[in-house]
Amino acid sequence: MRSRWRTAAALKPFGGEWQVFCLAQAEEVCSNFKWWPMPVEYKDYYKTLGVARGASEAEIKKAFRKLAREYHPDVAKNKKQAEEKFKELNEAYEVLGDPAKRKRYDELGANWRSGADFRPPPGWESFARGRASAGGGPGGGADEFHFGGTGFSDFFEQLFGSMGGRGGSRFGRGGGFAEEEMGERGQDIEGDLLVTLEEVMRGSVRSVSVRHGVACSQCNGTGQRNRRPCATCAGTGQVAKTETCQVKVPAGVTEGQRLRLAGRGEAGVGGGAAGDLYLRVRLARHPDFEVEDHNLIHEAEIAPWEAILGANISVPTLSGPVSIKVPPGTQNGQKLRVRGRGLLQRGGGFGDLIVETRIEVPKRVTDSERKLWEQLAHESRFNPRE
Repeated sequence: MRSRWRTAAALKPFGGEWQVFCLAQAEEVCSNFKWWPMPVEYKDYYKTLGVARGASEAEIKKAFRKLAREYHPDVAKNKKQAEEKFKELNEAYEVLGDPAKRKRYDELGANWRSGADFRPPPGWESFARGRASAGGGPGGGADEFHFGGTGFSDFFEQLFGSMGGRGGSRFGRGGGFAEEEMGERGQDIEGDLLVTLEEVMRGSVRSVSVRHGVACSQCNGTGQRNRRPCATCAGTGQVAKTETCQVKVPAGVTEGQRLRLAGRGEAGVGGGAAGDLYLRVRLARHPDFEVEDHNLIHEAEIAPWEAILGANISVPTLSGPVSIKVPPGTQNGQKLRVRGRGLLQRGGGFGDLIVETRIEVPKRVTDSERKLWEQLAHESRFNPRE
């Protein structure tokens, strides 16, 4: 087995004297600086949704909607178990429902076993951030931050999250031993937070944990004791620690909005102030709705005679089903607006529910039904191609 320790040395001044450190020793003493990506548990998203790797977009969407309705916390009997399953389904659909993410996920190969240790392949961060990795220790790696309670797994965050691939950047600190300016403010940390549409309506308080670098208590973040490198943090001034904080998710929160937790980021250098923790809101997919600004989009299936004659149909909302009128002569794809039944807006008021009609034609008809359709075809003067 290859040794994971690097043998290169680095120089750092302490009290006017240049000290030589072995980077291997530094990593062993201070596990906060992870220049080699730590393994995470591989997630088989196809298995989660119960579809084949070659499934079409429509099949994946259908599978997600079916399972999401079954495990939605508002309808499931075992709410805690359903909540975890619902998060797993959302994460799987977040990747497989996005052609670009699915393509990159498929490039990992099909030989992985769900639950096996996994490390991102070299160069993945260039896709994750849309550019080369910022920050980094020797060899170009970047520090790792591990989150809990955000609704996303470490596997997703490593590959697709704000710390690695959903359009944000991670603001991670480089882990080298270059000379640091005393009293430097700590770097900010950014991660993703999965928020349900129900939370958007009422707000919530979430417990989120993050493992990151904090100031070493033995040297107060200075990296030295008695003019010598601190043995606890190997002269870095930081040690790894898991901290849990309460995050207030305000009602009316929107996709992409960043929630700031002051002082919860990386520890400062030389006694400097800590950075901030930013959690980027990602709205959970819902089996019945798509989100467009503060509006909810629902696709409703109607029969041909309902489209021609008009009808009253029941459609879901986040506060329960409502009855709407389908006007005579409704076309396929026509949008019907139900005002005030969308998402809560931060400034007050609500968006709308947009019901998009989809005319469904029966695949099989009885003999008597066929005769009626034939009679209609004979008597009707309607020609859609004219």
